[in-house]
Amino acid sequence: MSILKKDHLVKKRNVLNEIRANNMSLTELRFFSIYLSKINPAKPEETRIVRFPLEDFRAIMELSSRLNIEHMKSTTNSLLSKIVNIPIVDDKGKYRGYQGFQLFKRCRVNQEDSGEWFIEIDAHDDALPLMFEFKSKYFTYQLFNALRLKSSNQLRMYEILKQYQSVRTRVLSVEELRELLGIGKGEYPRFGDFKTYVLNACQQALAEHTDIRFTYEPHGKKGKGGKILHLKFIIEKNEDYTDQLTLDMFIDEKKAADEFVHDNEQNNGLTPYSQNIEILKSACDDEFTIEDVKFFYSKILEHQPHLSSDEIALHDYLHCRYLYMNRQKDVKNRFSYLNILIGKEV
Repeated sequence: MSILKKDHLVKKRNVLNEIRANNMSLTELRFFSIYLSKINPAKPEETRIVRFPLEDFRAIMELSSRLNIEHMKSTTNSLLSKIVNIPIVDDKGKYRGYQGFQLFKRCRVNQEDSGEWFIEIDAHDDALPLMFEFKSKYFTYQLFNALRLKSSNQLRMYEILKQYQSVRTRVLSVEELRELLGIGKGEYPRFGDFKTYVLNACQQALAEHTDIRFTYEPHGKKGKGGKILHLKFIIEKNEDYTDQLTLDMFIDEKKAADEFVHDNEQNNGLTPYSQNIEILKSACDDEFTIEDVKFFYSKILEHQPHLSSDEIALHDYLHCRYLYMNRQKDVKNRFSYLNILIGKEV
């Protein structure tokens, strides 16, 4: 079993960081960072199985403490379904195909004689070379950098740039960056929106919550009509950031937030939180995981707080945007696209 390392250091192979985002939600990306921080890359047989108290896992995945076992299965099944596709390249650097496999192969949730529940998760055998026994071509970061970021775009942007911090610059085509972030062609089709909602949002978040900051500028020749094709990122150490959140502090904060929501519901006579989550899940034909829907719910309440006490209107609000998304073509990251639609008229 894994023992939590004091420094919470995440070690990640470059090849794993360079693959296209696998439609992971923020909580799933964050969980993967936590998993990597808990293993010892030199000892796969000893640390590949990571064990959490169930209450800690619920906090990490931002699940209500009142969820039942079926909701838990939905969350763990989503983690077990995550696939990576690794390119096969020969000695001369020529692309020869790819291999695909799952990141995790087994999850176990059980109750001990003491009455406490635990969850264990085990890496897939094919994924072990990506997580263990590597001596070169990897980068590291302290776990606290992944804990306060508020979107999957922000966490992926951090890792994409952190990998190149030592050389201070990174040039990416806009198309490649979108792929690395998991953003489909139908999302943010105008560069102005991509700049506002992705680039600038990530720039602000990294400056506020991580150990690096960045600026960016157009790079190289432009396409037809002056279209920006490549971006150059300048990566610097963030001297101003000092709020280094520990995993224990993060878990305690999430538990406290969950209790606050529960108490607020009880005191104000609102529809129970878990009931509203189920309503929103059905509004999307049960396509999304519980943690994804929880993220949608929090964003809906930012724009329409009165919907927390109106079940029919809450369902119709998200269902309308879900149907709109289904009418669009080439939406690769459906979670991100639906998230964009919340707060907009459709």
